[in-house]
Amino acid sequence: MEREEDNFRDRIGTMNAEGKRSWVYPKKPEGRFYKYRTHLTWFLLLFLIASPFIHINGHQFMMFNVLEREFFIFGQPFWPQDFYLGVTAMIIAVLFITLFTSAFGRIFCGWICPQTIFMEMVFRKIEYWIEGDRGAQMRLDKQEWNADKIRKKGFKWFLFFLISFGIANVFLAYLVGSDRLLRYITEGPFQNLSTFIALLIFTGVFYFIFSWFREQVCTIACPYGRLQSVLLDKKSVVVAYDHKRGERSKGRSKFRKNEDRAQLGKGDCIDCSQCVHVCPTGIDIRNGTQLECINCTACIDACDSMMDKVDLPRGLIGFYSEENIEKEEKFRFNPRMKGYAAILFVLVGILSGMLFLRTDVEATVLRLPGQLYETHDNNIISNVYTFKLINKTTGSFEDVHFKLMSHKGSIESVTHERIIVPENGLAQGTLFIEIPKALLKDEKNKVEIGVYSGEKLIEITSTNFMGPRSFR
Repeated sequence: MEREEDNFRDRIGTMNAEGKRSWVYPKKPEGRFYKYRTHLTWFLLLFLIASPFIHINGHQFMMFNVLEREFFIFGQPFWPQDFYLGVTAMIIAVLFITLFTSAFGRIFCGWICPQTIFMEMVFRKIEYWIEGDRGAQMRLDKQEWNADKIRKKGFKWFLFFLISFGIANVFLAYLVGSDRLLRYITEGPFQNLSTFIALLIFTGVFYFIFSWFREQVCTIACPYGRLQSVLLDKKSVVVAYDHKRGERSKGRSKFRKNEDRAQLGKGDCIDCSQCVHVCPTGIDIRNGTQLECINCTACIDACDSMMDKVDLPRGLIGFYSEENIEKEEKFRFNPRMKGYAAILFVLVGILSGMLFLRTDVEATVLRLPGQLYETHDNNIISNVYTFKLINKTTGSFEDVHFKLMSHKGSIESVTHERIIVPENGLAQGTLFIEIPKALLKDEKNKVEIGVYSGEKLIEITSTNFMGPRSFR
């Protein structure tokens, strides 16, 4: 028969034996790791909220306007033409998380993930402030709807909605820009009804997640929890229970004063269940590593606090690998981690090189579709092209013109005027390239074109020049 203590493997921690939602009432955590997480949370929240409202050289510090294809990262403008940089950066981020998870488990979820930060460090704290700790919340949910319960629940839900609305506004500032957001606010919702409706929809999504769905985002919706099961191995350092010390030969048992637990064969675990009560995903860390564990370290603080009270050494729950517990071996990089690190190092080098070689102006010159070459007087061959110049800087380029660098010939725009490329802007038009027939060696000839602002070369691009077939 299946052992009763192994039944937890049949379902996630937020589901009971009947398959229904088991509401999690975590106890308010305290301890040194919780203080570290709180300090990190304030920094990350400040960064998240302030970034859209900080401007560098007139540019928003961080903005991801997908609809209008405007992207600013650390105040630097990026265009759709820089998409390859974004793809490379995303691959590096995924690989870094993979490497970090292989080495240190799901610590990203417990310390940096926005879902955990908002849930545990914002909404949960409001819940503790209004409804009280674990026991008070459980009693409040069980009691009938009276004036006290309506007041507490209503006030909590009202604050949850306000914060959700604030979060939606912050994310809107990342999408459309803080200046436009402030303009929307001053103009009022009825002047921008479609945007306001979208804002309310996102507010509803955030409210639903943080007031009801909660930790199930981490255990059901987020694929990262499933991913860690194939990334972890016996050498991975995760939040773990030292079962050898906690169980010994007689297993865990309640604490009794003045007894020698080691001599009696009892483990140091006094079966107080504080590590279970404080867990935000409702698991028992003593059952081993589980997909619900987000490595938030709340169980470490709770266990250390109990060990201090019963005068036993701290560290019954801590950052350990399976080999560290079983064989007392120290953490080492295994070949898989070294492979991830090597690939990560190479990709970071490639991205750094691409950023270093990234030009201020993106120039594209293409032959006009469906147009053949023309032959002019003095055996001059002419092709017509369209050009597009994208300025990635905060200053404009005046007196922009083109010069042939690979052949003797001439380039002239259709308007015969000097071109101005505005800051973070675009200039486009049509031009003619004329090359003497004697200089063409083939039907299709590659030509290099220099883009100049005054006398300064700002970009080099290339295109194909079509000539008569007889020159092949």
